[in-house]
Amino acid sequence: MTAFAFNTVASIISEPGARARLGAIVAERFMDIRRVLIVTDAGFLRTGLLAPAQASLTQLGLIVNVFSAVVADPPEHVVHSAVHAARDMKAELIIGFGGGSSMDVAKLVAVLAGSDQALGQIYGIGNVKGQRLPLVQVPTTAGTGSEVTNIAIVTTGETTKMGVVSPQLYADLALLDAELTLGLPPLVTAATGIDAMVHAIEAYTSKHKKNPLSDNLAREALRLLSRNIMTAVEDGGNLEARQAMLLGACLAGQAFSNAPVAAVHALAYPIGGIFHVPHGLSNSLVLPHVLRFNASHAAHLYAELADIVVPGNSGSLEARTEALIAAMQQIAARTGIQTRLQEMGIIETDLDRLADDAMLQTRLLGNNPREITRSDARAIYAAAL
Repeated sequence: MTAFAFNTVASIISEPGARARLGAIVAERFMDIRRVLIVTDAGFLRTGLLAPAQASLTQLGLIVNVFSAVVADPPEHVVHSAVHAARDMKAELIIGFGGGSSMDVAKLVAVLAGSDQALGQIYGIGNVKGQRLPLVQVPTTAGTGSEVTNIAIVTTGETTKMGVVSPQLYADLALLDAELTLGLPPLVTAATGIDAMVHAIEAYTSKHKKNPLSDNLAREALRLLSRNIMTAVEDGGNLEARQAMLLGACLAGQAFSNAPVAAVHALAYPIGGIFHVPHGLSNSLVLPHVLRFNASHAAHLYAELADIVVPGNSGSLEARTEALIAAMQQIAARTGIQTRLQEMGIIETDLDRLADDAMLQTRLLGNNPREITRSDARAIYAAAL
């Protein structure tokens, strides 16, 4: 058996309604903490769903400030503002409430607020020095898995992004409360759910760090997600389906944090960066075409995943792989999200720029089961057009 290492968050609570007793959870797990900064976005703040959690903290005498200026694909200035907010109040605990953007900013605040390192010094792998503030993550979408990953993505230019990858970014606690996801629109539910499925699929086929723990997490994530995504999309008030999606996204996050994602994400990032397409949708748009490209090298693994997503399918490895691809395409079509790049305003003359940007994602491309050249990347975009 190949040697491997596996890391994840210290603790996970999966319980509908748990945010209402967040204060008691914090008091039990973090002794002598008095100052708490919640990191979220203005849209989520307006829903009122944060109020029970905030009240449960203040009722215990904690000083709670809310930083709600996070935006999608957060730029550096948002991170800097959040860090200043934490320093100004002398925060002792950071709580991320939201999708991947809010949780990523929360991670960075936790490592930078008490540090003399600048944001620019921690980009890359393993560059965070020292300890961080205690960190709790509470996802409000079932997609990114950011609550259990050691990765944070920052927008550094008009279309460019940088990542911070470090063990200090793992939270102390992830709290999964599906009541927070009940208000998600069907299309957001679909895109974020497919994003989580991509995490599971890519972790299962990751070239270098695939391991027995990540494999089992990826399989169970894909089982939960594939069996519940349509119910969550079509019946958004179904709490059981919502909790299953949240847990599936969390398990997929644990999987890909240890067995990293690959070409689907590498090709999706330029779509999001250049054309401002949401991350989950960007993944969904290129997914079937990357899977077909990879089939010559990963059909045996895709066939195993097909047995989960399409139970009872049979035939050759190639046939079962095609069944997986068809099932993912059918899920996207049934949910009503866009399935072609041209629906996002992307045209044939944009493909060269997309391919050029995709080839810059070397950290991700190196995990792909099949090597991708620039001409390959362009051909995949052309197939998705």
